[in-house]
Amino acid sequence: MSDNGLGRFRARLDPIDEEIARLLGERFQICREVARYKSEHGIPMMQPARVEEVRSRYLARGADANLPADFTGDLFELLIGATCKLEDELMEGSEA
Repeated sequence: MSDNGLGRFRARLDPIDEEIARLLGERFQICREVARYKSEHGIPMMQPARVEEVRSRYLARGADANLPADFTGDLFELLIGATCKLEDELMEGSEA
């Protein structure tokens, strides 16, 4: 089966996709640890100032990498939404 000359690009993209998945897994693991820490120390799950700090950094890094701003914003919202949900669920579970 012919790859239409795309094999060399795919060979470069595949390891990047693997690294993205690995890094996201690492980020979620750290968020699990954060949830435990917050629960143990009575810290509220939502930290609005931190969320805004991270959002600003994401947008700036996205701009530096020449990513479309709407993509970077959407990616941040998806990521922060998923990790906040995870933290919230873990923290609620630890209080039961």
